[in-house]
Amino acid sequence: MAAQAFPELHAHVAGLLEEALAFVAPGVQGAAIVIERPKQALHGDYSCNSALQLAKTMKRSPRNIAAALIAALPASPYVAKAEMAGAGFINVFLKPEVKRAVLPHILALGAEYGRSHAGQRKKVQVEFVSANPTGPLHVGHGRGAAFGASLANVLAATGFEVQREFYVNDAGRQMDILVLSTWLRYLEQGGARLAFPANAYQGNYVRQMAQQIRIAHGGRYMREVSALFQDAPDTEREPEACLDALIAGAKSLLGEDYAYIHDFALAEQLGDCRHDLLEFGVSFDHWFSEKSLYDSGLVERTVARLEANGHVYAQDGAKWFRSSRFGDEKDRVIQRENGQYTYFASDISYHLNKFERGFDLVIDVWGADHHGYIPRVKGALEALGLDPGRLTVALVQFAVLYRGGKKVSMSTRAGDFVTLRELRREVGNDAARFFYVLRKSDQHLDFDLDLAKSQSTDNPVYYVQYAHARVCSVHEQWSGDEAELRAADPTPLTLDAEMSLLSRLIEYPEVVANAARELSPHFVAFYLRELAAEFHSYYNATRILVPELPIRLARLALVTAVGQVLRTGLALLGVSAAEKM
Repeated sequence: MAAQAFPELHAHVAGLLEEALAFVAPGVQGAAIVIERPKQALHGDYSCNSALQLAKTMKRSPRNIAAALIAALPASPYVAKAEMAGAGFINVFLKPEVKRAVLPHILALGAEYGRSHAGQRKKVQVEFVSANPTGPLHVGHGRGAAFGASLANVLAATGFEVQREFYVNDAGRQMDILVLSTWLRYLEQGGARLAFPANAYQGNYVRQMAQQIRIAHGGRYMREVSALFQDAPDTEREPEACLDALIAGAKSLLGEDYAYIHDFALAEQLGDCRHDLLEFGVSFDHWFSEKSLYDSGLVERTVARLEANGHVYAQDGAKWFRSSRFGDEKDRVIQRENGQYTYFASDISYHLNKFERGFDLVIDVWGADHHGYIPRVKGALEALGLDPGRLTVALVQFAVLYRGGKKVSMSTRAGDFVTLRELRREVGNDAARFFYVLRKSDQHLDFDLDLAKSQSTDNPVYYVQYAHARVCSVHEQWSGDEAELRAADPTPLTLDAEMSLLSRLIEYPEVVANAARELSPHFVAFYLRELAAEFHSYYNATRILVPELPIRLARLALVTAVGQVLRTGLALLGVSAAEKM
């Protein structure tokens, strides 16, 4: 068994059971073979519960069916035995020499171990973060960034051609609120007396932008605004209407100068966002401007295409998309009575643009509060004649921070929030990236800041990195040439702990493949914790650098393979592999 020809054991065992099933239950429907990894080594390397699933259909006991399947299993050069357990589970055990053969395979492939061609070079776009450029990224954006980046890495590792994209909302109302907020602070700094709206952006970064404009341009943008506030609706009774009136007034008073403040604020916040994400280890292949959809006329053409397909109607001067036809709870406005297109209209055209760029699969990473938005976007794609199945939406729940056992409160417009930059400075990039992907993305995440900073085995990222550091320590003590280990004979590896580690190493490519298929990079985080736990137990109980050369080299090969997989897996999650702790 050369390193280049190491078998795909999961698929092999599944194939054996499928052959046995075809013999035992020919023609039986709904009898898919599902192979899982047992949690305990004494239950073998693979487990199958098909006998339990077939009992009702075949009108036989699960144990009877399991016994028949085991008896019908074809001979295999890789399988030592199959046993029945419990109510009818089938546990499959690999031959020890097959497990040992994974070591030269891993050492020969290095960082390529675990990669595959399952994606067949299909073009997939992952769009994530896409935060309004109206202020610093906060910890909620951080979870979407960590998830999206890790997901893109996992997809690339399994043979997909991945493009990472950030959608810049540079044409909407939120940008107008930021421009108004910045201008009003600029006026204040110039001596104007005004009542700053409570629902405008309150953060100190707004004052800083206003100060930058004043330093660069002095009083150029000063205007008399008393009439502006007098004519606006009451801010306490109608806060949002008041804000809209102030925005309209600012555009009127500033005229062409409004565009300068808009572009300045956009450039400042987008630049800050880019820098923050790069420091977090998150980069994008493309930053797509919402404004470009309007400038190119695509929004107008998209609405016209929906109209031509019979999915738009006029009511009360507005244009409505018949989204209720496609599973949405009600129809949606795409063009208001004043002629302005809604955010939904630009979003439809943006997704049309994605598929016009030739992506086979599009993955949007959205906040969980956008769950209701999914059917209307998919419905719009179907109305445009596209396959909505090519769009997948991965939802990300907000992350809640805890410090000293108490919840940290946040409000974006009020400026009362923990920025991603502050989080990174407090706990470090590695802890932030790892903690963010420790849960399934659509599950609630409690982020314990104190735990993330602790140097203890309770801290999962510390625990995994410490395992890699221990591997490096063994190599430092040995001070040999790692290339020698590729030819090391793994036969001396006979301990139960060594067999268990080998099984865990064999599992890694399956974990990466499952993470890509299920869009679940947390599978990799879970796996690394389990691998680290087994390695720590082995390291604490076993002497690696024994006098006997064959045993020493075999154990060094095992330790080196563990280190390689830890390093590769951490890289998928954007986490460094520490050499010293």
